[in-house]
Amino acid sequence: MIQQSDRVILIGVAGDSGCGKSTFLRRLADLFGEEFMTVICLDDYHSLDRKGRKAAGVTALNPKANNFDLMYEQVKAIKEGNAIDKPIYNHETGELDPPERIEPNKVIVIEGLHPLYDERVRELIDFGVYLDISDEVKINWKIQRDMAERGHTYEDILASINARKPDFKAYIEPQKEFADVVLQVLPTQLIEDKESKYLRVRLIQKDGVEHFDPVYLFDEGSTIDWRPCGRKLTCSYPGLKMFYGPDSYMGHEVSMLELDGRFDNIEEMIYVESHLSNTGTRYYGEMTELLLKHKDYPGSNNGTGLFQVLVGLKMRETYEAITGTGKSQKVAAKV
Repeated sequence: MIQQSDRVILIGVAGDSGCGKSTFLRRLADLFGEEFMTVICLDDYHSLDRKGRKAAGVTALNPKANNFDLMYEQVKAIKEGNAIDKPIYNHETGELDPPERIEPNKVIVIEGLHPLYDERVRELIDFGVYLDISDEVKINWKIQRDMAERGHTYEDILASINARKPDFKAYIEPQKEFADVVLQVLPTQLIEDKESKYLRVRLIQKDGVEHFDPVYLFDEGSTIDWRPCGRKLTCSYPGLKMFYGPDSYMGHEVSMLELDGRFDNIEEMIYVESHLSNTGTRYYGEMTELLLKHKDYPGSNNGTGLFQVLVGLKMRETYEAITGTGKSQKVAAKV
């Protein structure tokens, strides 16, 4: 029988490509330690390679292009503490390579397009996150990356996004309903910003989740609008705005935390941190310290970085609650 402290904790991170999963996973590794956390990319469970998908006329988002039976069997096996021979999807060749041996670890993260899609897999997950980027921001990010780095035209980028949209709406987006936390990135409401230089980021936290108490601002359950700019927080135009309050989302009662705008000085983030409660930090300033550790990461000066760190802290707290390890556990923030 597996002891509670030896239990494998399974985290699901869902979202479309280019939504910030890689940055989020790097922040998670800071909190759990790379040696204690293993990431499994669910692209490896494609049942059709690139040529096969083209012949069948389906995208990688379509369940028909993925082997959910094998995904379930292997995720179940590794959660039970058994090693697996995981297939490998080669993104460069678009083909399936020979499998690799994956040993169980303290924390297993399954990330990709479908971690919350299959009900059998979903029931194995201890904590689920969905990274949700609005169409406007997604297009702007893709334009900045693909036109500058890959030489794509605006028309090509738009066509690529639109070609994926029906399958995205049908198979990826509905997973938001099953996530414990949704990290939503939207256009700012502070100014007109057609290039998405400023972002409005929401942390949508499902109420009533076992081992998870939502983060709140000032007073739990109240509705708060806060402009923290002033003598304690430097803000150049258009400033910074925060919101907190109860809401409903995808048929669930949630606690909503929102940050619109960006920080001029990340070190001053500690002023905002000091007004948040239930953050899962172990000491005063840990959240700010984690942001400063990788201030070159995308989103470190706005709500994407702040809430990625916050969700990571809550995951660590959930891990400790489930395993009964608490603050004595060696899986700790390396700051």
